[in-house]
Amino acid sequence: MAPNPRRARIFFKEKGLDIPSIEVDLFGGENLKEDYLSKTIWGLCPALELDDGTIISEAPAICSYINDLHPEPPLLGTTPLERAQVISCDRHMENSGMQSVIYAFRNGYKDFALRGVGGREGDKIIPELIERGRNGIKIFFKRLEKQLSNAEYIAGNFYSMADITGLVVIDFAKFAEFSIPSNNINTLKWYEKVASRPGTQV
Repeated sequence: MAPNPRRARIFFKEKGLDIPSIEVDLFGGENLKEDYLSKTIWGLCPALELDDGTIISEAPAICSYINDLHPEPPLLGTTPLERAQVISCDRHMENSGMQSVIYAFRNGYKDFALRGVGGREGDKIIPELIERGRNGIKIFFKRLEKQLSNAEYIAGNFYSMADITGLVVIDFAKFAEFSIPSNNINTLKWYEKVASRPGTQV
């Protein structure tokens, strides 16, 4: 269910790649154990290990690396302007959407009582942040609806990494008991289209 590993998995599948994976138990804190921290000191998922042992962490960096090796289909755009638009929209999906869901979900999940921040221990959850997250989710849905009123996909008239992140945010928001508002017609139409893609079925 973790959103960032799912972003990478969808990206790989959209590229037609079958990259072996190892599941890390985030709820059990496996990412904070020495075995995992010896791979990446940041304690976050996903992490991509290359054949020579090099580790690339963070979904956007992993996807950028894979995109350079396998440019088709062009999920990060084909021109400097398209690439900038995809990166910009992808960041908005993260900062406006995913961060809001994380506030609402993580600070209300008792098993994360001392893991209020991803990748480390000792940070107590802050219940007051739940409301900030829930308010942020509402704003996210409002802005996404407006964004999709001007184009077929989030970053323009082509499917991209921004759509992958947007989809993952919306699916993750269900754990915070939020779904797309029924009057967000543009978002509902977009979601039906991107959720039915073969690459999304991971």
